[in-house]
Amino acid sequence: MAPNNANSPNIPYEPLPLTDFPRSSVFQDSPSLQPSGFDSPLPDRTSYADDSITNAPSPRFLAAALYQGDDPGNRGSYASQNTFGSVAPSAPGSSVYALNVHSGQPLRDDGPDSEQGPGTGTQSPLYLAEKHVAYAAPAAKSKRKLLLAGAALAAAVVVIAVVVPVYFTLVKPKSDAAASSTTTSNPASPSSTSGTGSPTAVTGGNGSKVTTEDGTTFIYSNPFGGFWYWDPNDPFNNNAQAQSWTPPLNQTFQFGVDRIFGVNLGGWLVTEPFMRVFLVPALYEKYQSTTPQAVDEWTLSEAMAADTASGGLSQLETHYQTFITEQDFAEIAGAGLNFVRIPVPYWAIETREGEPFLPKVSWTYFLKAVQWARKYGLRINLDFHALPGSQNGWNHSGKLGSINVLNGPMGYANAQRSLDYIRIFAEFISQPEYRDVVVMFGITNEPEAPTMGQGPLSRFYLLAYQYVRGASGIGAGNGPYVSFHDGFLGLNQWAGFLPNADRTALDDHPYLCFTTQSSAPMSSYAQTPCDTWSASFNTSMSAFGMTTAGEWSNAVTDCGLWVNGVGLGSRYEGTYPGSWPVVGNCTSWIDWQNWNASMKQDITNFALASMDALQNWFFWTWKIGNSSTTGIVEAPQWSYQLGLQNGWMPTDPRVASGTCANQNIWSPPLQAWQTGGAGAGQIPASVSSEYAWPPATISNAGAVTLLPSYTPTGTVATLPPPTFTVTSGKSAQTANAGDGWNNPSDTAGEMVGIATCSYLNPWIGPSASPPSPLCSSGAAARALPQPPVTPFPSRI
Repeated sequence: MAPNNANSPNIPYEPLPLTDFPRSSVFQDSPSLQPSGFDSPLPDRTSYADDSITNAPSPRFLAAALYQGDDPGNRGSYASQNTFGSVAPSAPGSSVYALNVHSGQPLRDDGPDSEQGPGTGTQSPLYLAEKHVAYAAPAAKSKRKLLLAGAALAAAVVVIAVVVPVYFTLVKPKSDAAASSTTTSNPASPSSTSGTGSPTAVTGGNGSKVTTEDGTTFIYSNPFGGFWYWDPNDPFNNNAQAQSWTPPLNQTFQFGVDRIFGVNLGGWLVTEPFMRVFLVPALYEKYQSTTPQAVDEWTLSEAMAADTASGGLSQLETHYQTFITEQDFAEIAGAGLNFVRIPVPYWAIETREGEPFLPKVSWTYFLKAVQWARKYGLRINLDFHALPGSQNGWNHSGKLGSINVLNGPMGYANAQRSLDYIRIFAEFISQPEYRDVVVMFGITNEPEAPTMGQGPLSRFYLLAYQYVRGASGIGAGNGPYVSFHDGFLGLNQWAGFLPNADRTALDDHPYLCFTTQSSAPMSSYAQTPCDTWSASFNTSMSAFGMTTAGEWSNAVTDCGLWVNGVGLGSRYEGTYPGSWPVVGNCTSWIDWQNWNASMKQDITNFALASMDALQNWFFWTWKIGNSSTTGIVEAPQWSYQLGLQNGWMPTDPRVASGTCANQNIWSPPLQAWQTGGAGAGQIPASVSSEYAWPPATISNAGAVTLLPSYTPTGTVATLPPPTFTVTSGKSAQTANAGDGWNNPSDTAGEMVGIATCSYLNPWIGPSASPPSPLCSSGAAARALPQPPVTPFPSRI
């Protein structure tokens, strides 16, 4: 082992499988900043005149263990086993196998190279280099032997010319990428299939041409040995691999060993004013002089619905279609990233009376994201970002205003409804067609635990966990990791939570920019993430288990248009509501077009330190749209894509390893039960009893028995699957894409209102009183509805 940092020669970090790379070894003293615990507090929560949001929490901007061990086992693509009702072999003999490397030697991922011996250069696969070593060079042959050899070669060419088209046209097997995650080569010559007489590429590596669903093309750039795979006649094939060091989708991602290098797709399926998505004119900027003024997706939806001349709410679908496309997924894999965290709102499932959101349409685009992630070997963390009633009152929860989940008179009913939606999402993503792509489920984004109380939130988390495991079953590979946000209480407050729970993760969102501002230059922040975050993440990986940073950014000030919300200014310039001193002018922090090489390197150093300190992370966010007013990105330190394009984000995230010198970065592995192994799912009865649902009281509302509640008698709003038409010879049929419900034993209804009871508006706020009487005399003595028991599924 060798150190990766010249300033820490005694730290035994594992060497990276890279050629030498330049690294800055100069780290200046970092400013003493405390991390923001509440991501942009608005102290009085009264910055808008609208009475409906008087009690609003502050709007805010969302924000090296290499693969080790032996082959963890290959999983054939689900479609290969089931689409046509037959089982295809898992593929050492498949067409994809020839594209992969099977040597135990490390793969170079720095592009084509001249032959330098075994294992060098992606254009000279390792299995060929092995043959050069294993077999001596042939001795000089006679002329007759050479002629015979030439004749044989010519005959072989003829055979290949006949057999290969027939093979790919008629008998191409549904194949697996059987190589281990560290030895898969970059397929320079993509395989093809021909169902109509014209060849169509189904896989390719660096430099290959990709044809998208709408017929447009682009060149795939991935210098890291990754390759894409998409065969429309095999739509659930999981052969693709993002990079050589990331296991392909048909192999297990070993949490705690394989590192998460992730990015958020913020502002796509849950819009935010800050994101100012790339439409002309941009979504929110267009509706700043309207009534209502667009400050969140609720008011944006109302303004759009009234704007029938521009297409009404259909403008949102135009946004879904254009803001994130397939090419973004290809670029993410080519940037060395292996995960995407996708915020999804409850209205992807349904809306109820009075809720103005565009219902169900965003789900269609999440399904596209699954397809694109599958194509490029990326894994997904589905993040439940916006709950009915709002879990934090911030604009990204759908409606800026009050907290109405586990808080206020509708806090219990909204929690019941939210748990239903968690169950519905879990049932869908646990199906075998999707579980190898959507491998993590963030069940609630940023709940305001200081308002709700950790006890009620813990009970909510346990029941949500039981719903997810009920949908998928216990044990590695059965459904997603369940990710709990720390609720702004700090990672240490969740140490030991739910011992022996099967595959749970803890999520923290460390930001520096939403607290006290500093005039210190960017160069002074080089080690701030190491000093601020390393220790807590190291401890949590041991005390809780899998711990991730679900959001972080390069921002060290709150500069940037609408970073804090529409019209709220910035702390840095002293224009944010409250008593904030003027620290400086924001121009230098957002004028990225004039940043010099030193500034870009300073931001890069901060990014590297953050990546190393956080260990498993999702940067917020992949892209920021151009402002329709200025035509440029006005929050540059929040865009990973912009940083790559302009030189302040590392082109390979692995180079971050070793940046946090002397920080004792956590070493794998996780405990067995934390990865679905022995003991997984055996939560002690005393713990289950301690966190039994429902809580006795709801914050700012009182006894739960005196509050409006729902009953499980409704029809479950299941999520529809995508539709794929596959062809075999002259016949066409629809591929089995699942029915949206993994556990057929779960037949409980959806939580809906009781006909004889009264309910408040789900977004009413904590100051309202419960209806009185709550129910008619015939229902007044009803028992509090209990959550349905969901048996573990038999489908594995």
